[in-house]
Amino acid sequence: MPEGLAQWGPELFMMRERERRRGLAPENSAGKDVVRRGFEPCLLALLRLSVSGDPGTGLTGGWFPRALARTGHLVRAAELAYTISDELEQSNELLALVEAAACAGDLCGAQALAESIPARQLRDEALVALVPAWARAGDRDRAVALAEGIRYPHNWASAWAMLAKAVADNGDTREALRFAARADDEVRSFVCERTGQVLVLLMEVAAATGDRARAAALADRVEDFARSHNRAAWSRSRPLAAVLAWEALRGDLDRLDALLRPPSRPLAGAGDRLCGWAPGEASDHDVALEEDVDEFGTRPPAPGSFLSAGEMAYVLDAVPETAGDDVSLALADRAEALLGNRAGRDHDMLLRAVTLLLARRGQAGRALALADRIDADLRVGRQAEIVGELARYGDTDAAEALTHAITDRRARARALIEVVRELARRGDTDAAEALAHAITDRWAQGEALVAVVRESARHGDPDAAEALAHSIAYRATRARALAAIVELSELSDPSRARRLAAQIVVLDGWDTVLPVLERIVPRSVAAVADRLMIRDGA
Repeated sequence: MPEGLAQWGPELFMMRERERRRGLAPENSAGKDVVRRGFEPCLLALLRLSVSGDPGTGLTGGWFPRALARTGHLVRAAELAYTISDELEQSNELLALVEAAACAGDLCGAQALAESIPARQLRDEALVALVPAWARAGDRDRAVALAEGIRYPHNWASAWAMLAKAVADNGDTREALRFAARADDEVRSFVCERTGQVLVLLMEVAAATGDRARAAALADRVEDFARSHNRAAWSRSRPLAAVLAWEALRGDLDRLDALLRPPSRPLAGAGDRLCGWAPGEASDHDVALEEDVDEFGTRPPAPGSFLSAGEMAYVLDAVPETAGDDVSLALADRAEALLGNRAGRDHDMLLRAVTLLLARRGQAGRALALADRIDADLRVGRQAEIVGELARYGDTDAAEALTHAITDRRARARALIEVVRELARRGDTDAAEALAHAITDRWAQGEALVAVVRESARHGDPDAAEALAHSIAYRATRARALAAIVELSELSDPSRARRLAAQIVVLDGWDTVLPVLERIVPRSVAAVADRLMIRDGA
């Protein structure tokens, strides 16, 4: 593990490494006087010059071609994808472009592109994703026609279930039930790894239309599917976790308790066989559990409960933030009991899930006690996470007090960043800025100030936000702070937005600002594409 990864956490660690390599911002605040009036052609010219000097940017993958798709340049984005020689890689990129175009509202373009995807399975996946999109856009006939045209049987149930959910969300109960019935017919006739997910969707449709009995019956079918033989862990765990979380929100923990209960064993002297198996002989269910290795390479505990620690972690993750304290703490109690004294990667996952759940509910003492059970190098990082959850869910004073108990300076800085972010989000920018300046790590201080800059701009003080952004030490971090002002000023003060966008280009290149320029200067993405094509000879 790289030095500092556990203390900073993966997200901050990678960002810190990258931005520190970019170096400190120049003392003369480079670019502050550039394009004072925000003249758009000058901004586009700066972008072209910046792209010409940046040899490390690829054309064919990642967010850039998707930005083209989002800004009305789907054909150009597709042309870039078509230059990929590997069919599977090309098809995956085209699928991503279909999703980006659909999110931007270009459903006709998205469907035309979906139908051109060479890999048939990915083409089917793209068309399945467009079925609910057409329904949400109000063209139900198009959605139905698309669902009817899906090629592979294992996708049929998904298409109709997603259509039913979209129609139910739009308030048409009768049609939603009709499509749900079609999905149910398909799922009964063709069982596959996605069956559990489809059944969860149908359960949600039944609940949304007020049919609680049908929703409960579908929940039972999800459990039956999870218990069936030869199911991959991912296909059984997530749907079952969704059902258990859904029931817990309604105060029903009976199924969860039954799944956590160790399986009963046959009584001695009850005959040669009991319930289809003999004493001392593994049942089919036990064999299935032994053969079923989960995505982390570990097996569910045997002869313990059906629900493994990793699957219980999925349940905790599936419970929404709106859940009440009674539900959350009841789940935490059960999770702690399941943890016991065992170890393993899935138990580590559950330990983290229950620790953060307790912190979100203000149970800092219990959360810290659980954190004490892990290795010292990892413990300080977990303590920082606890501080962050405690701050986000209401108690910034207690969270700030807990930062002083963190012995590692990196983890302490990480925790303070989280408290600053929450203070800023609540509008207390003065306290947030004061706490940010108490952080001794220069990069971490700047990262905390990004949140203060954003919220100052959001609450109507862009001048103070801009001045504070220019106090941030590292050029890439400062560029992100200025980009936040650009994003928040695009409608209220477009001249300021374009001026600051030009400053960002001069300060740290084009890639930081281009995502926000998608909205204020849509032509900017195409300008970058033109320059990249010329530079790379595309």
